[in-house]
Amino acid sequence: MSIAENARENSFVLLHIGDRRVALPAGLVAELAPPVRLHAFPHTSKLITGVIVRRGRIVPVYDAGLVLGSRSSSSSHRFYLIARRQIGQVSELGAIAVNGECELATGEMQPPAMDRPAYVAGTLAVGEDSLDVLNLDGLTGSYSAAAGESLHAEAHQFHGSEASR
Repeated sequence: MSIAENARENSFVLLHIGDRRVALPAGLVAELAPPVRLHAFPHTSKLITGVIVRRGRIVPVYDAGLVLGSRSSSSSHRFYLIARRQIGQVSELGAIAVNGECELATGEMQPPAMDRPAYVAGTLAVGEDSLDVLNLDGLTGSYSAAAGESLHAEAHQFHGSEASR
């Protein structure tokens, strides 16, 4: 492995989402974009806050704070971090609103603890801090799974109350 490949593999973008500081593998980051008009439209996914148009492409904007359990305000974000996701043979872009400074760090990602949620790919030691490294597929899937479980529980509760009548 060359020095450049090793540096790329061990490089992470540190960012603030709501009140949490997390990391994302730098190789996934397509660009940091200034705040542009967020186009909102009726839809059923609470995780998607809308879309932005960037370089002629429609890019969904995910509310990562919703999954991370951190308070975030779309009006207070400083820019969008646009990241690549690989879905089979297709590469897709997704954006996350970031509300603080970003910085580049290098380090060795450690595996996540067994009790960590699916959106945590591992941990990264930065100074005295241990940051969660995000797994974008797990981030978007975690909310969908939790929403699905909630709907299933509500349906089960509804059908149970119907049967008791």
